[in-house]
Amino acid sequence: MKLSALRNFDAYARAEEHLTTQTLSGALVSVTGFALMLLLFASELTQFWQPLKMHEMTVDATRDERLQINVNLTFPALPCSLLSLDALDMSGKHEVDIGGYLHKTMLDASGKRMPLTVEKTNQEERNQRQGAFGGPNANPVKNIMDSLRAREGCNIAGRLEVQRVAGNFHVSVHSQSFHVLEAVFRDARDVNVSHMIHSLSFGPEFPGAVNPLDGTDRIMKEEEGSGTFKYFLKVVPTTYSSLKGPEIPTNQFSVTEYYMPATERGSQLPAVYFMYDLFPITVSIKEESRSLGHFLTRMCAVVGGVFAVSGMLDRLVYRLMKQLEPKAC
Repeated sequence: MKLSALRNFDAYARAEEHLTTQTLSGALVSVTGFALMLLLFASELTQFWQPLKMHEMTVDATRDERLQINVNLTFPALPCSLLSLDALDMSGKHEVDIGGYLHKTMLDASGKRMPLTVEKTNQEERNQRQGAFGGPNANPVKNIMDSLRAREGCNIAGRLEVQRVAGNFHVSVHSQSFHVLEAVFRDARDVNVSHMIHSLSFGPEFPGAVNPLDGTDRIMKEEEGSGTFKYFLKVVPTTYSSLKGPEIPTNQFSVTEYYMPATERGSQLPAVYFMYDLFPITVSIKEESRSLGHFLTRMCAVVGGVFAVSGMLDRLVYRLMKQLEPKAC
């Protein structure tokens, strides 16, 4: 065996020519590789500071008897004196014209807020609202007709608390008697329940929450008639635990929609229903910090990978340039 064969076991092989010769193409590859390293480093660092969100599902053992519903709805074609928000649940509780934390705001034809805001808190204020501008003893038919001619609308915003059982809440024109409604509308198709759902949620907000009905518009033209909208909501109990804050008990929901057109002789007046049911499984979302060792490992992979790819690219460009150089005679 010749001594020259031992050179095959040299662990410190000499660098190739393209690595020891400074060229313009090599400088461009190096600068590009360095910029790519910085970009990937910034991306990994941003991801490292964002907490991981771990999801877990368990059987719902909540015994809280109240469910908070946050609403922000606009009805551009019906005045506040006509609208009523009612709630009904499976326990048999039926609340008509719910007050409390709900507020009604009168809107003009352009959708801007009018000076008079109706806040529903007790029977006296509801009587004043029904009388609109003329006081509690005013003619409700005349006031409603004047509001419809002026194309007034109404915004309903706030929150309501209901029993933690399946049920529904709906917005309709039931705040007035049947005789008043009969004098105002020719038939059910004239009750235009066009609406905009600015926001609808169950419980407190939490980071990353997605409410599928937010921003929903259902505007109906006069020639199309009207009808009843029904939104079927599947409410999923959720707990959110952040790294720095307390645990937030809240809810998420999914939705399907159904529309039933009104008929000339129909007995049911158009309305907007939100039918909700509670899912028996709780989703727990917990924030966890990312591992420093995992971050360092990824950074080593980024640096090594970019360095290796840059070296291969530099060698390819160098050899290509060598082949393109004119040979000396």
